[in-house]
Amino acid sequence: MNFEMETVVENKTVNSPDRQYTLECTRNIGIAAHIDAGKTTTTERILFYTGLIHRMGDVDDGNTVTDWMEQERERGITITSAATTCYWTPKEDGCVKLFTGIPHRINVIDTPGHVDFTAEVERSMRVLDGAIAVFCGVGGVQPQSETVWRQATKYRVPRIAFINKMDRVGADFNRVVEEMRKKLDPNIHPIQLPIGKEDDFIGVVDIINQKAIIYDSEDEFGMMFQVTEIPDSLKGEVQDLLTELINAVANKDDEVAELVIEDKPVPPSVLKAAIRRLTCKLEFVPVLCGSAFKKRAVHPLIDAVIDYLPSPLDVPPATGQNPETGDVVEVYSSDNAPFCSLAFKLWTDPYAGKLVFFRVYSGQLKKGDIIYNPRTRKRDRVNRLMIIQADERIDVGKVYAGDIAALVGLKNISTGDTLCDEDYAITLEPPTFPEPVISMAVEPKTKADREKLSEGLQRLAEEDPTFRVYTNEETGQLIIAGMGELHLEIIRDRLFREFNVEASAGAPQIAYRETITKPAEGEGKFIRQSGGRGQYGHAVINVMPNERGHGLKIVNKIVGGIVPKEYIPAIEDGILEAAKSGVYAGYEVIDLIVEIVDGSYHEVDSSELAFKMAGIFALKDAVKKGSPVILEPIMKVELTTPDEYQGDLLGDLNRRRGRITGIEVKDNLVVVNAEVPLAEMFGYATAIRSLSKGRASYSMEPLRFDPVPVNIQNMLLDLAAGKPAART
Repeated sequence: MNFEMETVVENKTVNSPDRQYTLECTRNIGIAAHIDAGKTTTTERILFYTGLIHRMGDVDDGNTVTDWMEQERERGITITSAATTCYWTPKEDGCVKLFTGIPHRINVIDTPGHVDFTAEVERSMRVLDGAIAVFCGVGGVQPQSETVWRQATKYRVPRIAFINKMDRVGADFNRVVEEMRKKLDPNIHPIQLPIGKEDDFIGVVDIINQKAIIYDSEDEFGMMFQVTEIPDSLKGEVQDLLTELINAVANKDDEVAELVIEDKPVPPSVLKAAIRRLTCKLEFVPVLCGSAFKKRAVHPLIDAVIDYLPSPLDVPPATGQNPETGDVVEVYSSDNAPFCSLAFKLWTDPYAGKLVFFRVYSGQLKKGDIIYNPRTRKRDRVNRLMIIQADERIDVGKVYAGDIAALVGLKNISTGDTLCDEDYAITLEPPTFPEPVISMAVEPKTKADREKLSEGLQRLAEEDPTFRVYTNEETGQLIIAGMGELHLEIIRDRLFREFNVEASAGAPQIAYRETITKPAEGEGKFIRQSGGRGQYGHAVINVMPNERGHGLKIVNKIVGGIVPKEYIPAIEDGILEAAKSGVYAGYEVIDLIVEIVDGSYHEVDSSELAFKMAGIFALKDAVKKGSPVILEPIMKVELTTPDEYQGDLLGDLNRRRGRITGIEVKDNLVVVNAEVPLAEMFGYATAIRSLSKGRASYSMEPLRFDPVPVNIQNMLLDLAAGKPAART
């Protein structure tokens, strides 16, 4: 059909004549879901059917392509997002497809499901054009499902949904769809229906084409299937679903609405094109189903990626700022535009060295070119370019708009940096990351390990924006902070395997925070006179509580030159330094608005150092007057248990200061939603195994920071003052 060819003609000026796959035939997609929903298995099947691999691996066997780290294969979980590229040409099989016979290139990123590695999902979503959200046919919408959905919405990533594990006992397609509509998005509509369930799941019905796709039960590879008529038992339901689908699309798309108003039939090609338009605009989510493990209905999923998810030309242009003027700049996808890209991930490769993963938004980049980093104002020559196939590195001579690739050998670069032509300086919006919630002290076991430990931690902190390393100034201990116990455990494991460092660790500590509860004024003076030139700095500030989660904001309200403008940055540095080290109990100060309102200076004795010290003293003075409180991280917990253990587990949550927010029943299991302080969740996995004889499970993710109870606050203050304190 002409759908794709017309697009190519319209956009012929955006494609370089020497690129193999045009921008229209490029898809950058991610696969995201709750842990154990089947992301990695789905990715593995996609890679097999597209011909990238010739033997399908399994997570349980530890031989999948995208789970290539030793820690991933040992634990059966995804830790780092893995990029790989495959190719697909939709084939004629009796079902109408928008792009039949046209070769496409698909860049796939398999992301982690565990909340400890949420940064991997966050930075992947920032550079993707589309996503497959995978759901378990039994578990439905789980906590991390909601998290990755919110991340996709935050970065305006169009998505299709794949309800996996339809072969599992208890799988219920309609229940999961209703749950998705209730918890995620009302504009969710099935375009497939399962044929059979659990052990009898044999294929799917294509609602748009009104055809059944039946898989051969004797074929262990899922390659043999027939496109046939719909079974009589399903014809009525499928016809109703088609009518519902057409009406839903007609409510949002003029072309389909016109046909419905005129009482004309809506051809499959017209309906598909309309669903594609709405999906790209985030107004519609098509839902498919299958079983990746049993190799059922993965082919139609790949077709749906091509048919419904956008190319780089179908999404709005990336926006950034001119670093000199602050003007908003739009970056359009085109090979013929100036080069602009975003570095979204850093990785230390044992053979290649530091890899910088980047997404090209416009232009071309080849070996020998000079690229510019507007943040550092530094230039770098491109010595080596690679396309990544999970753990395999393939050297290439040139990359184009829409590509995801890696550079080797760049210095002074951080996650979220823009890399561009120097005469086209622009700063793209970087991904944002959550704050660490847990920390522990680490010590090298030998003197020889000390230097290697420092180097290893520095490299790991460069790679992972949610991992922090700092030294406690009072104790001299080296502290590492991250998103959870598993996160820090993996860090320690990588130190040993990749950097050959033996390190012992203390017990995990909670990343408490401080804030104020009422407005206050603070004054800071730093005056020193020692015979020669002295030091003079004086600053007055107002502080007030900021909204929870909005961080620390500094506003300069100095007028009339009371304090020369060259000293304002020094005051701000002092405020930030004081906030970082804490005022009340030694924890970082957050969610604060600071206004610099007054001060004074000395013509001779004033200096940047003096005003920095004045800023430190002013913040400490203000926070102490602002009725400070200590905040603790609160976790969103979902507990799934057989009914007979519900009472014991609810009692245990109450003892942990948990607040129950909801209880629902799913297929003979009770799902409890609760909010629990992280401080009470250590050892929880062992506790629920004991209380439920190993039959209960749970997941948790960071939710917010809340004030700690008075008795715990007093204990923390005693500890900060060096007094022995027993927990009450």
